[in-house]
Amino acid sequence: MKQQSITSLPPSPEAERRSRMIKYTIAMSIRVLCIFAMLFVQGWWLAVCAAGAIFLPYIAVVLANVGSPNRQSTVLRPGGLVLRTPPANDGPTDAPHQADAPRQADATPEADRDERGAA
Repeated sequence: MKQQSITSLPPSPEAERRSRMIKYTIAMSIRVLCIFAMLFVQGWWLAVCAAGAIFLPYIAVVLANVGSPNRQSTVLRPGGLVLRTPPANDGPTDAPHQADAPRQADATPEADRDERGAA
């Protein structure tokens, strides 16, 4: 009986590792049976057993590394992020107004000449 979970968390790393090891062990046991059967069979059964002995290591690794079917790609969390807009700037603030800010001169020499007057 599968234990019910109140969250959508993925299985623990230990449980996932155990599941992958079981899949890999089963596939490699079938490979050993194929190698053993190659000693006793003839004809096209020999080719089937040889193909199993050759390709089952690859299949075993792929099966062991495939994620579990009930695993979700994202973890659901309670609540969520709510985007809030900043309050409207209707009232007076502590920031200086544009008229109160000190005037900065342009870095060009022509602007300096115009501000000081004609020389």
